Amino acid sequence: MRRLLPSLSALHAFEAAARYLNFTRAADELGMTQPGISRQIKNLEDFLGLSLFHRTGPRLVLTELGAVYYRDVALTLDRLQEISMDAVRGRSMDTSLIIGTHPTLASRWLPRKLGSFLTANPTIPIEVQVTDANLDFETTRLDIAIIRGVGAWLHARCFKLFDEELVVVASPQLIPPGTKLLPTQISEYVQLQNAGQPSLWMHWLRLSNVAYTGRLQGPRFAHFDMIISGALNHLGIALVPSFYVQKELEKGELHTPFNTPIASGESYFLVFPERKAHQPSISVFRDWALKELRVGARSASSMR
Repeated sequence: MRRLLPSLSALHAFEAAARYLNFTRAADELGMTQPGISRQIKNLEDFLGLSLFHRTGPRLVLTELGAVYYRDVALTLDRLQEISMDAVRGRSMDTSLIIGTHPTLASRWLPRKLGSFLTANPTIPIEVQVTDANLDFETTRLDIAIIRGVGAWLHARCFKLFDEELVVVASPQLIPPGTKLLPTQISEYVQLQNAGQPSLWMHWLRLSNVAYTGRLQGPRFAHFDMIISGALNHLGIALVPSFYVQKELEKGELHTPFNTPIASGESYFLVFPERKAHQPSISVFRDWALKELRVGARSASSMR
């Protein structure tokens, strides 16, 4: 009997549109036009005989049935990808790991730590992807995430790795090494801003017990990696997690003219979906991370 299945193209279009709640972003991801996405979803709705989206003003919202369908479709597409990769690699995806983490952690810190894991586990292929803390662990295709937060994610198990500490850094060309300044003196310098955490400087001032009434302004950058690059190029002072700049502090490319690191109140966690808890490679990575990444973090935080 012929299976009652919608087209794979329509499912791809629906999954992307439901994930972004935006037809234009879905079209950009899939290399399609926005009208093309709309047609695919209209064809899918006609095939199913139900509405998957409705609009509330300018907002695109999943219907109740659409939300349930999205969850199941996302899991099914992930599974199709896994079995296809099994065939290509000649091995089970249970032996591989897809790791998600923040952009700067993925580019500056994690690669320096992974060597010991790869050496000890040469048969476990890994893939590192950029993600954020707002993950849906019921539908994500990630196996493991290393993310910042307070330790509360639905449908997931989490293990604390280390606390986040914030530090203000500057290049020697901008502020001479050995200079010790008060937090209120940040107004004398350009403050490099994090577009994703616009209140970070004010948060640091509160943690420093400083009542500050000056202006907080400077160029905005999308990620800490860009902010650190800006500090290295003398654009201004940067407020960053201390472990991101361990190498630059050791080499004297940056220094801390204002104070020692201050705990931000948040931490970094190893998190993985409950539905993947049985996966052997996750257990191997978890045990390695709880030993090696915690050690690395203590080493970074010991730099004062």
